[in-house]
Amino acid sequence: MQKPRSVFTTGEVAKICNVAPRTVSKWFDGGHLRGYRIPGSKDRRIPVEHLIRFMRVHGIPLNGLDTGAFCVLLFDSDAEWTCAIRQSLIANEEFDVIIAENALEAGSAIHQHKPRAIVVDVDRVGLDPTVIVRFIRTLDSADPITLIATGSHLDSGRGEALLQSGFDAYLSKPFDIHALKSLLHEKTSTVPVG
Repeated sequence: MQKPRSVFTTGEVAKICNVAPRTVSKWFDGGHLRGYRIPGSKDRRIPVEHLIRFMRVHGIPLNGLDTGAFCVLLFDSDAEWTCAIRQSLIANEEFDVIIAENALEAGSAIHQHKPRAIVVDVDRVGLDPTVIVRFIRTLDSADPITLIATGSHLDSGRGEALLQSGFDAYLSKPFDIHALKSLLHEKTSTVPVG
């Protein structure tokens, strides 16, 4: 098994972040991205922990890195809510969170980032929940994707209907972030309980 990388060049960082190498050099020279220079050279090196911190702060997806973080897709058109949930989930660096406000963004994020869990506000995304389930369940994924439905004042009857349609769990908004974290731990066997 190949050992994970601990240091990257500016060119490698540029590919990971999908920017030009010159942009990475500007980040480095401006003190935004921490690292070091090779003695006797102008070459820059960026340790993985500094790169991850920089990417998280600036909302750059970590899909180019093997961080061990669990990728969660928040599919909801309420930007304020998704930003708050994202900040809560990434705080302890256990989760990498991608946000999609519409079906096109969600489909693209699913293919690009391969999330292990998708949290869908069934009231706001403008799609029939059964369509979402059918799409997710037809994907050829190495690991099963956990589907969690959210919505305003989901009662047990509606929640049970969502479970019957193929969702793995549901949460009624507003909910405590710890309830979501617990569900992510419970419904996915690879997330360590911490």
